Amino acid sequence: MRGNTVFPGLLVMSSISLSLYNRFTQKKEVFSPNNPDRVTMYVCGPTVYGPIHMGNGRSVVVFDVLFRVLRYLFSKVTYVRNITDVDDKINAQAKMLEISISDLTKQTTAQFHQDIEALHVLPVTVEPKATQHIPHMIAVIQALLDKGMAYISQGHVLFDVLKDSCYGALSGAHAEEILAGARVEIAPYKRNPQDFVLWKPVAEDDQEFWSSPWGDGRPGWHTECAAMSREYLGVSFDIHGGGADLLFPHHENENAQSRNAWGVSCPVKHWVHNGMLMIDGQKMSKSLGNVLLLKDALTQYSGSVIRWALLSSHYRHTLDWSASLLHQATQCVESVNRVLELPWDGKLCVDADILAYLCDDLNTPGALNSLHLLAKRALHDPDWVPAVHTCAQFLGIHGASICLTQEARDKIEKLVKEREYARGEKNFQYADELRKELENLGIVLEDNAQGTIWHKRV
Repeated sequence: MRGNTVFPGLLVMSSISLSLYNRFTQKKEVFSPNNPDRVTMYVCGPTVYGPIHMGNGRSVVVFDVLFRVLRYLFSKVTYVRNITDVDDKINAQAKMLEISISDLTKQTTAQFHQDIEALHVLPVTVEPKATQHIPHMIAVIQALLDKGMAYISQGHVLFDVLKDSCYGALSGAHAEEILAGARVEIAPYKRNPQDFVLWKPVAEDDQEFWSSPWGDGRPGWHTECAAMSREYLGVSFDIHGGGADLLFPHHENENAQSRNAWGVSCPVKHWVHNGMLMIDGQKMSKSLGNVLLLKDALTQYSGSVIRWALLSSHYRHTLDWSASLLHQATQCVESVNRVLELPWDGKLCVDADILAYLCDDLNTPGALNSLHLLAKRALHDPDWVPAVHTCAQFLGIHGASICLTQEARDKIEKLVKEREYARGEKNFQYADELRKELENLGIVLEDNAQGTIWHKRV
């Protein structure tokens, strides 16, 4: 098979190089790990106060693909994705639901795992919880106090931003240019509005708090990741990932703490951020009422369809989530699944073009398009079936029995058109009967201004 190489498994060395866009240098670079025998990656995980939305799901899937590529290229990869189970939002949600914080975080963490497993996300190497690393966070804070980079005020410990001459180098937000009140808290206990909290004192109605040298309280969010990445990956590691919305202030503040606490100029070699997700051209927000939870999307579409849709745009670009995007993803997954249902001898091979796309700053749109073309070819030439199986597995696209015969398609199309006519005639009772008949056939309908899009529930 021209252009294909034997795929020896995920834990293998390869001569091909990986390039990634580094947010710190703002250019695409050849990825060069600190130690090729152990590649290290840290990605910010969920704050477990509720189910994750589709934007969170995009980040998880993007870095899952990167993890798969790294495991193909290098002999050992340590991937750390944390669970933030200490946060003001968690406290507020537990109070509203009138349950304990531990019950809330346990339930929400289980929901998170269930949702991402449906997207065929691989297990990470380590998944540390913030509550299990409070002593490590206290150590970070004490190191910053000892070096004069932090101060104590009214029971709070704060990072002194103006003492850090490199602050803003990652995000481009310079301390003197940050407007008071713009994503920073203005408080009387701060020397400067830009200073951020490392430790906050216990409030009267707090359910959960810990002892520290500065009194009872809990750590600031930015300190959590600095402590946990240090614990599992060392003072300097290869890749730090997360959504673009975390660049400032979270990653900027995390980077500032790590540099100053441990005395390293570059705690992270490559900063990688994925772009935001829009809903029908609008920013996803509670005020607009268009927040789409991953668990809700999974009731209508398979994990493979959602995963395909999430990877259909380059990870650094904004992705517009829409019915037409999901319709296209459904058709592509169905095409691939037709091949995955064909007999296969188990031989594994990866297509060189797909691997090249993935190694070029995770060009998943190019890789998915190549997989789609491979699937069309394999339907006529069985020699290509192993490549489709292997590359679908490599991209996390799993098979499912959603293929339809032409006779079944004709029947569905007839019912859909008949329903559209009934709606046009305002015969809504008959239209509803047709919808139910289609639902019994496992068909999901999406009505929009252009008409009705249908797909098979998988």
